Amino acid sequence: MSVIQVHDKKFQPYINAVELQQRIRELAAEISKDLQGERPLFIAILNGSFMFAADVFKYLTIEAEISFIKLVSYKGTKSTGNVVTSIGLDEDLYGRTVVILEDIVDTGKTLSQFLPQLEHQQPKKLVIAALLTKPEALQYKIPIDYLGFSVPNKFLLGYGLDYDGLGRNLPEIYQLVE
Repeated sequence: MSVIQVHDKKFQPYINAVELQQRIRELAAEISKDLQGERPLFIAILNGSFMFAADVFKYLTIEAEISFIKLVSYKGTKSTGNVVTSIGLDEDLYGRTVVILEDIVDTGKTLSQFLPQLEHQQPKKLVIAALLTKPEALQYKIPIDYLGFSVPNKFLLGYGLDYDGLGRNLPEIYQLVE
């Protein structure tokens, strides 16, 4: 891994692919153990969580289902402050164990607006698994049940995270060089 350029910005290596996969295997094992016998519904929040969701799902050892929802709050390297739902959820959540798969909990605004919509459908249990969180950036209290990594409040790229549409395909995570 070396410094890369995407659009007009340079990014340096931050979390390599081996570390990512190891931690995701551990998270999937924890989830599988804790939710044994539940057959949970996983809801992956697009676009950023697609790689994380795929890897968590392939490492699970329990029966589970997965669905996707698209929530948008970023433009460039900054949050717009607005959360827009552009693909909705079709599944009935009543009485089900639901696991939200999120790539990164930054300010927490996206989940703070989305969780009440899910709770309104009366799931049995609502669990959050996030690959990354930025404790310094949190503005909303979001209970993360399964966390990959706590990271500094810097812009990240790769493994599903993008900068204006590019970089999601990188198998590791990079940090903006400032």
